[in-house]
Amino acid sequence: MDPASDHAEPVVPAQKKQGVEAIREALKTIPYSPGVYRMLSAKGEVLYVGKALSLKKRVSSYTRLNQLPERLRRMVSMTVSMEIVITRTEADALLLEANYIKRMKPRFNILLRDDKSYPWLMLTENHEFPQITKQRGKPVKGATYWGPFANAWAVNQTLNLVQRSFLLRSCSDAVLNSRTRPCLLYQIKRCSAPCVDRISKTDYAELVSEARQFLSGHSTELQQRLAAEMEQASQDMNYERAAAIRDRIRGFASIQGSSTINPSTINDADIMTIWQEAGQSCIQVFFIRGGRNNGNRAFYPAHLEEESAADVLSAFMIQFYDNKPPPPTVLVNCEIPELKLVEEALSIRRGQKVEILRPQRGEKKDVVEHAALNAREALERKLAENTGQRKLLEGVAEVFGLPETPQRIETYDNSHIMGQAPYGVMVVGGPEGFNKRAYRKYSIKGPVTPGDDFGMMREVMERRFGRRPENGERPEDWPDLLLIDGGLGQFNAVRAVLADMGVTGIPIVAIAKGPDRDAGREWFFTETKPPFQLPPRDPVLYYLQRLRDEAHRFAITTHRAGRSKGLRSSELDDVPGIGAARKKALLNHFGSAKSVRQASLEELENAPGISSGTATAIYGHFHPEWVQKASVDDRSH
Repeated sequence: MDPASDHAEPVVPAQKKQGVEAIREALKTIPYSPGVYRMLSAKGEVLYVGKALSLKKRVSSYTRLNQLPERLRRMVSMTVSMEIVITRTEADALLLEANYIKRMKPRFNILLRDDKSYPWLMLTENHEFPQITKQRGKPVKGATYWGPFANAWAVNQTLNLVQRSFLLRSCSDAVLNSRTRPCLLYQIKRCSAPCVDRISKTDYAELVSEARQFLSGHSTELQQRLAAEMEQASQDMNYERAAAIRDRIRGFASIQGSSTINPSTINDADIMTIWQEAGQSCIQVFFIRGGRNNGNRAFYPAHLEEESAADVLSAFMIQFYDNKPPPPTVLVNCEIPELKLVEEALSIRRGQKVEILRPQRGEKKDVVEHAALNAREALERKLAENTGQRKLLEGVAEVFGLPETPQRIETYDNSHIMGQAPYGVMVVGGPEGFNKRAYRKYSIKGPVTPGDDFGMMREVMERRFGRRPENGERPEDWPDLLLIDGGLGQFNAVRAVLADMGVTGIPIVAIAKGPDRDAGREWFFTETKPPFQLPPRDPVLYYLQRLRDEAHRFAITTHRAGRSKGLRSSELDDVPGIGAARKKALLNHFGSAKSVRQASLEELENAPGISSGTATAIYGHFHPEWVQKASVDDRSH
């Protein structure tokens, strides 16, 4: 924002004046170069990240409070310092701004809430029989990728199609090299069984070439050629080959749909549409690659109510492509501010030209309108769900006598088997349902006596609430309600440990199963009421049960994962100088790590592949008193 003219500043509160002075102080050293600026609060929190063609001009606009909207005035009032990064061009600044916003999550920026990776279809290159499979995460060297796909279902559909039509292997190299007979995929005509030489390298290479052609969007030409081959095979009375080609052609038909879902005039593009209602936005993204629909996803970026659809979509677009290459075309349903700048930034990200278009007629307009309809319906469903969720939270506040509707409910549970692999967990619920990004696992360090659930919960509470700001302020991520899976004993244990830590102002509720552990007859324990039950069909009861059951599910899965990890580890892992090969040799010879620990020095020296020095190191590791005695004996001599 660069105001065209200056006006006399109105009288403003001291805090806002303080923010303006902090910005003016920073302006003394800010250049006119393009770059990115960050506004910081007294706690060091990043309040806002912005980009500018001229940093000095843009930042100076924040000193004219009468020309700023209310949200920016609030931001200025909280600002105590600024940081800048100079870039080569404004497009570079736009890309860096998006990277900072995704990483730092400033409260006054439009935020894309998307921490998931996207699946891709991967074809390995460095093998005589390339593998086709799905892959997430960092790209693998020596592989070709197609995508991204909106979700696992979309990539699985395409993978199944490629297997049916081109019979490429999906197994790993290890499986390929160990097979002695064809697997089930060969029997159901999903693989050509290169593992047992049921296809030559030349013929397999031809299948790979056809798969590339298909995935690159040239399916029409491929179908025409295969149709001609089928006709020729039929004329030659090679009916078996004709039938095989016919089956492959039929496989292509499974992804042929209406022009709205698989538009014939769009080859590689993303359709990105936004719908706003009740101060919230939904953005639908459809991935079109090679003329095929790779699925769609809905996003709900966080922003202030007054943000326009165009500004939200523009900010979303730059953040969305921060960690993935954009396609050559992006179709949208509204005008994008600073269109040429955004196109330039995306072209830098892609390494080739990117166009952002708002189609006005024809099939492309139909596709955009279809995506916008999906965005509208998704947002309406979400608003309806949030309304129901808000009513449930209001009911929770009424049942437990809370001063306000809770925005964050933390539910705790623990899991172990006779003290083994003990874990405590925390799940978080709020206005938008379960907040899985806020879930936490606590590996209990103990020691824990088998069955001492109170001791486990005590440790979890100490670790959760033990760290507090030095100024004594209540942390923003503390709960409005603390729900414990357990009865009166658990309730008293948690209340006691919080009291010992000086943690106050957090309502505590324990939920215990009723007689015969019958769901629907739970008892609730609080500080302000005697134990009570809710009516069996009360929606608030169902909601509290869901919170409790989610904590229980998370505790069980966490415990199982920890126990499996423990089973895979061994006492031998901690012995210096023992690698995988020697560990395997010892286990094969002695049968277990316990037997290795109990073996004599002589038995260790006689084990295959174990030298005298290694045997001494192993024995000394398990018998430190022997090492100490040997050291004393050496000194005495």
